[in-house]
Amino acid sequence: MFKTIIVHVDDDPHLDARLQAAAWLANAHGAHLVGSASTGLSWPAYALLTGSMAVAPADEFDALRERARASLRRFGERARRLGVASVEERLVEDESRAALLLQARYADLVVTGQDRPDGGAERALPQYLALHSARPVLVVPPAYAGQPLTGTIVAGWDGSVPALRALTAALPLLIQANTVRLALVNPEREAGLHGEEPGADMAAWLARHGVRVEVVVERTAAAPGQALLDIAERCSLLVSGAFGHSRYRELLLGGVTRTLLERAPLPVLLAH
Repeated sequence: MFKTIIVHVDDDPHLDARLQAAAWLANAHGAHLVGSASTGLSWPAYALLTGSMAVAPADEFDALRERARASLRRFGERARRLGVASVEERLVEDESRAALLLQARYADLVVTGQDRPDGGAERALPQYLALHSARPVLVVPPAYAGQPLTGTIVAGWDGSVPALRALTAALPLLIQANTVRLALVNPEREAGLHGEEPGADMAAWLARHGVRVEVVVERTAAAPGQALLDIAERCSLLVSGAFGHSRYRELLLGGVTRTLLERAPLPVLLAH
């Protein structure tokens, strides 16, 4: 069960999409929903950048605080309108990455939006969280409009530890799903991780937890990330391990994780 959910709050015009996903989860699981907004840096760091603490323009830092507070007020009002019973607005005087990584340790899930090309300091935040967070990360695209996340779920399975962690983290949703498609893309490339019948052992493990699961084996010349997106077309949620290969291989092959973060039209739950 998800009992504490952290939502990254900022002034992104697409904040409502991630908030709707987080609110749906909070209502479905009776969870406490925490909106986390940051100033972007701490007061000592700000003072250092602007000269010295004695002469640092406090008004400018106050403006950063007020901007974050305004985003939190909008978050709180919207979350309550969506029926969330337990809502917290949390202002952190720090950089967003550091703030979210620390808070994630005391939560069950972190919810953020897709990467913003114009995001400045927020650029590549979903990728950073997916790689470094101690908890799973739900990345929500701008087009998400509040649909239940437990219709048909596609779960990527390549035998890796990150994929196993993602499946384990997603179990509360997988158990509730109408159908789970356990998707294997060209499994013969990792034959040593799959046993005699690729997907059979993991499907059996999921079924013992009450998951209605079917194995989908896709043999294709397409990149694995795109193949997963094709399988997940018109589905509710995609579950995947994050950065299951070396940095060199991710760079060389483009990387499943980066493909999902950049192109997924549906929410993606990631764990590393």
